Formats: sequence, C-alpha cells, structure tokens
Amino acid sequence: MCFSVSSSARAASSDPATSIDELLSGLGALVAELEPGLIAFRRDVHAHPELAHEETRTTTRIAEVLAEAGIAFTTLRGTGLLVDLGAARPTRRVALRADLDALPLTERSGLPFASSWPGVSHACGHDVHTTVLLGAALALARVEAELEARGLAVRCIFQPAEEVFPGGAEAVIEQGALDGVDVVYALHCDPTLEVGRVGLRVGPITAASDHLEVRLRGAGGHTSRPHLTQDLTYALAKVVTDVPASLSRRVDPRSVVALVWGKISAGDAANVIPETGVALGTVRCLDAEVWDAIGPLLQELVHAAAAPFGVAVEVNHERGVPPVVNDAAAVASLRSGITATLGAEAVAPTPQSLGGEDFSWMTRHVPGALARLGTKTPGGPSYDLHRPDLVVDERAIGVGVSTFVGAALQALLVPAP
Repeated sequence: MCFSVSSSARAASSDPATSIDELLSGLGALVAELEPGLIAFRRDVHAHPELAHEETRTTTRIAEVLAEAGIAFTTLRGTGLLVDLGAARPTRRVALRADLDALPLTERSGLPFASSWPGVSHACGHDVHTTVLLGAALALARVEAELEARGLAVRCIFQPAEEVFPGGAEAVIEQGALDGVDVVYALHCDPTLEVGRVGLRVGPITAASDHLEVRLRGAGGHTSRPHLTQDLTYALAKVVTDVPASLSRRVDPRSVVALVWGKISAGDAANVIPETGVALGTVRCLDAEVWDAIGPLLQELVHAAAAPFGVAVEVNHERGVPPVVNDAAAVASLRSGITATLGAEAVAPTPQSLGGEDFSWMTRHVPGALARLGTKTPGGPSYDLHRPDLVVDERAIGVGVSTFVGAALQALLVPAP
C-alpha cells in the first residue's frame, strides 16, 4: 500500500512561502489534506505489526514517506529513525517522540485491516502514535525555512521497543536523540477518552514499573508431616501476602507503591509439599525517589517473610522504567498549542496511571510531557489498552497531528522563562 502524498506535501520541505502563522491558521485544512494518506499508512502498519527491536518494515515505510516528501532523516542502530527540521545549530530545539513496536498478542478486532501476523498486534495504539508523528513531520516541514531562519528546530524521534525491558528509549538517548533538546513531548492513545480531546496532567502521569521474581527452595515431603519439611507452599503464601502489606507500612503512602503478583507456582500434587516455588509480579510506584531506593527494601521484606520457615530465598528485582513526571512548563505549552489548533474545549484533565512508559527515561534527561490522545468514539463501545479487540477512532490521528504541531511551535516561539 502506497502513502498518497499530494504535490503540496511533497514540496513541504522546500516551500519558503509557508510561514508559521500561515501553517497555524491553515492547519485544519492541511490535516484534512493529509488525513486520507495518514489513515491508509496507519492501516498498513496496523496490518503488519512488528515486535520490539524487529520494526524493520515499519521503519522502512516511514522512511519511504519521508523520502517521497523530500524530508531528510537519520536511521538509528537496528530500527527507528530521527528527523531534524530547522536550524542545524539551533538556539532552541523541541523533540516529538513516538514508539513503533507492537505486542505479542493475537488480534480479535474484526477489522478488515487487522494484523496479518498471528500472535502480534498493535493492541496499544503504537501504530497511531507512529502515524501522528509522521503527519506532524510532514506538516512542520512546510515551515522548515522559517524555523531555520529563526534558529529553531524540531526533532522527530521514531523510537523502537517501548514494550520491553530495557526499553528502546535508553538506546536512542545513547545515540544522541536528546542532544541539544530543550523539551520533549509524546502522546499515548487513551481509549477511555473521547476522540477530539487530549488529556493533560502536571506531575507524575505514569508509574515506575519493575518486575519482581521470588524463588524459594526447601525440603519437601508428605503433607501429613509438614513439621518434617520446610513447608515451602506455606512459606510462599506468606511472602505473597505479607510483603505487599509490609510495603504499605514501610513506604510513604503518598508514593502509591503497589506490588501485585501475576503468577504463583508451587507443587504438582495435593499431598506433596514441593521443594521449589516461585512468585512473579510487578512493583509500581509514582515517586521517582522511592523507586530509586526500593530495591533493598524488597530484599529485606521478602527475606523477613520467609525466614521463619528456613527456606532458601532468591529475589530477582528487575528495574524497568521510572515514572513519567510531566514538567509544568511543558504541559503549559501543550495546553496553549492545543487551544490554538483545536480549541480550549479539546483539553481534558487526566488521572495518574500505574502503567509504565519508557518515555520516562527521556523526561529524566530533559523537561517534557506525555499527553493522552482520546480514541473513543462518542457513544461507542469502551476498550482498554493491551486488549486483543482494541479499536481506535481514526479521527484521533488528525487530533494528534494538530496537538504535536501546536505544542512544538508554542514551545519554540514562547519558551518557558
């Protein structure tokens, strides 16, 4: 499937007649012009999802559209790419980021363009994120001459591998994606928010997310003689119940630390006390300082819960991502950009989430903000992310493009004091 780019879009990067004021005033018409091609592109990517670090076709498709539009880009190691628009040595640079990868989940949406690859699907909306950033690059390329003349720049970061630990954000940062960047923005689909609205929040908007694995080993035996064993199943049960409870008394409750077990396994028979058992779970936290310090506390609490039973304890705490903490000035630029391009009614409050997002590594390096892009059709069914039947309202693509363009130009032209 070929992305249809109009002659005006193809001339985007070389048309000196388009000013920033003209772009903003005519953004609605431009988005309407680009929208059919963007929707076709999104459906193509949706039908061909790729897992983390395997986004070769997706990267190639983005590169093809950029090349057809005359927009230069730089490929990253493995997958993903960067687009730099404006001055080569700017006095101020804004970055926009989208993630490319899909989930290891079989799609059940029933869409005519559903995933053609069994066991892989865009059930988190990253195909929409990618398409929105591509549209923003096409739009912003129209004012590249003025950006260059003013000493300003925008960088578009097409990032691979958000859905895995360690995520792709750290790798692209190591490759210089944030070099010279003053502020960075990202959008994430929100199927609970109606299309046409964008959710904003100052402060933590997502949580730190870690993996925790606890393995116990001990002498097993017959269930009629638990006193001759180390009753490993009972010990594991105490770990599973006591550690989350103890956390609530050892950590400031304002940090919102949640340890939730996803898998508990021990034994194969009702009358046999096993020799090994395992509990797997996630630890989530809204406080970056608590997240930085929680590892030793988890070790202490697990060992304390298991100590009365004499079992051997192995704790594997895998740090995942820190919380995304939205910078107040960055959110203000988002709000101003949305108001200028979509209207003040498009701005919506949004709650904190205990979900993890590796965009957080970027906001640890430079100020930034993550916004939630409404994808729910008004009056339509409700969905959740990571569900195999997820369906998004594709009008969100144009909303996302306007949000990115408005936020980028607002942050460049009216920087925070």
